Amino acid sequence: MSEPLDGIRVVEMTIAVQGPAAGLYLRDMGAEVIKVEPPIGDPNRYGRNVDNPNPAGTLGPQFVAVNRGKRSVCLDMSTELGRRALHGLLADADVFLSNYREDALIRMGLGWDALHAMYPRLIHATVSGFGPGGRDAGKAMLDGAAVARGGLAFMTGSADGPPNVPGAIIGDTAGAMQLALATMTALFTRERTGIAQRVQTSALGTQLWLQQWELTHTAMTGAQLTRSGAHHPNIRGPYGVYQTSCGGAILLAQTMTQDAWDAICIFADIAEYAVDQRFNTPGKRLGEGITQEASEEVREALRRGFALHGAAVWDEFLRTQPEAIWERVRSWHEVLEDEQSLANDYLVTIEVPQFGQTRTVGNLVTLSETPGSVKGGPPLLGEGNAELLGRIGMTADEIESVTTRATEVREAAFAALLAAANN
Repeated sequence: MSEPLDGIRVVEMTIAVQGPAAGLYLRDMGAEVIKVEPPIGDPNRYGRNVDNPNPAGTLGPQFVAVNRGKRSVCLDMSTELGRRALHGLLADADVFLSNYREDALIRMGLGWDALHAMYPRLIHATVSGFGPGGRDAGKAMLDGAAVARGGLAFMTGSADGPPNVPGAIIGDTAGAMQLALATMTALFTRERTGIAQRVQTSALGTQLWLQQWELTHTAMTGAQLTRSGAHHPNIRGPYGVYQTSCGGAILLAQTMTQDAWDAICIFADIAEYAVDQRFNTPGKRLGEGITQEASEEVREALRRGFALHGAAVWDEFLRTQPEAIWERVRSWHEVLEDEQSLANDYLVTIEVPQFGQTRTVGNLVTLSETPGSVKGGPPLLGEGNAELLGRIGMTADEIESVTTRATEVREAAFAALLAAANN
């Protein structure tokens, strides 16, 4: 069965997450994605991060997560032959995708103006930290910087504590989603008009997109919302996370009928709130028209009530209330075993070279007639040199020269690092 992007070729020069994750989506949708890497590879190839007992040299989990199914070409762009190889790939590509900084791309002759002049049908898609305009357009970015600049860190955490970063790199991954969406839009436009264009988005812009309700509320009302810890800063009433007797937690969002609210109040041994006129409609239970004092009161009552039972008991009870919107708070280990995600193929098992099988996040989009699919594990560095460079007409000797040069540069870099570590 055909896939949505069958026949589309993407040349990707990316590092870390924000660029590679966008390429991953295009790959899942059927595009061929060629990851062009420098001699030492994507710096994240062997990143270890926290509590990683795998042997040195094992592909890093972050690299595995966002580079599965791609092909890797490894070359040295400082050489004439390396540049010729890259341009051979670009000549037959539909998309050039990168999260390198703009000045770096221009120095390498890979800016929009240069590539558009050479390849008029090539879509030039880039993502930055802080957007293409303004004094910080070229400023370096990691996920937390975008989350801080965009205001999300300021609104995350307890009311009496400092700002916090979220527990996942949502600046990078959400930025990748916007880049993938923008690239798909440009591909669609090119099919309709024949015009290729420059695509630009950023982690900062994506942070604003994620908070558009809260930011618009602030703009329209002048409200000074504050961090609310287990609750949303712009929602009063029961909405929030409550600890259970076992140390677990339940997120209670809404009860859409009075019967569901009554049942929860009775089960939590706070039956007086079932008949309290301050909370007798779904709107009131979502904080409409109630005071901050009433909100704090019902939350305290629910904290006492949820602490009466363990998370498993609450889970079993709440499943009898289809008009309640709730979820048990799950750890990452529990998320990896969640039957709902497994049933929808949101989590898949892939083969990682020199490691074995691991579970990771799969293709999340379902299309009825042209579905995408997971294309396997991540590539070894330069595994596609022979095939892909041969396809653009390079001779066996030229391919060997490109590969040998990259290998020599890589070995010299690793030797220098080892020498520095031993001094």
